[in-house]
Amino acid sequence: MLEAHRIKADNPHVRDAFRLFLSVSLLTAAVQAQNPTPTTIPNGLPEWAYNIPEKVQPPEPPVPSTVRAAGSSKEYEASAIAGNANPPDWFPDEHPPAPRIVKGPMPNACGSCHLMSGQGHPESADIAGMPPEYIIRQMKYFKSGARAEEARMGPIARAVSDEDVREAAAYFAAITPAPFVKVIEVATPPKTYVSADARHRRIHPDGGTEPIGRRIIQIPEDPMRTTIGDPHSGFIAYVPPGSIARGAALAKTGGSGRTIQCALCHGEALTGLGEVPRIAGLQPVYIARQLITMQNGTSAGANAALMKKVVATLSEDDIIALSAYLGSLPPR
Repeated sequence: MLEAHRIKADNPHVRDAFRLFLSVSLLTAAVQAQNPTPTTIPNGLPEWAYNIPEKVQPPEPPVPSTVRAAGSSKEYEASAIAGNANPPDWFPDEHPPAPRIVKGPMPNACGSCHLMSGQGHPESADIAGMPPEYIIRQMKYFKSGARAEEARMGPIARAVSDEDVREAAAYFAAITPAPFVKVIEVATPPKTYVSADARHRRIHPDGGTEPIGRRIIQIPEDPMRTTIGDPHSGFIAYVPPGSIARGAALAKTGGSGRTIQCALCHGEALTGLGEVPRIAGLQPVYIARQLITMQNGTSAGANAALMKKVVATLSEDDIIALSAYLGSLPPR
């Protein structure tokens, strides 16, 4: 065993290969820790709304041992940003000074899932520019168990102090959100699979297309940049043809009583009103999950209760259409 170790240490090719293997392993473990793999579709969600990895996985592209993001002067060892404790801060000039709860080092630093920009990935909320009161209230719901649909957030909310929550809320509220998702209507989007390593959809390496059906298919613009937490690399959401116009009609008129006009609570541009959050420019898959979990009661709390009648009679097609329309709007 000692001799084998000495050979590994003395051979630069083996050493470099070992470093690459370690970097990939650490990043894979980090992503899986951030997004535990479910074995069933939770809360009655349709399969497309929750990224459950395919049983048969194509080969994943390797992650280099040192990573960089386009337009950033930073570079990181992949092992240094693995896990949830030290999220990469690719563009520190684009946000206020970050408190420790956001930037780490600490367990489950907010920036590891929500990114330092606050706009996150489809499995986490976009909280950039959200009212601080709204963020604080949601953390209370997670802590109490009222929001049971996001199982990962409960333990996190119970582990952090009220002061940490206030600092994080003030930080994210001060960030101006940028467009982060492109909504494209298409009958046959690219064929995709859900990566077990990355925990999001990717275009299948074999190519081809598949029917959109009654789904929202959301993929990263650049899978590698998403893997390394680059906040300048967003997402593409493929939706059924006609979804945006149908969603606009529902949002603006209430659809002959199926719901109410969104602007009554969320403001004329749907960018928020007082303590009510913006819904414009959010990622469509995330919006759909929230509407469904409010409908089935797994997302509760006093403010969610106000949404119960709003979402009570929405069909899955209605939810897809609303999510497509809201995602297509500018966030500011």
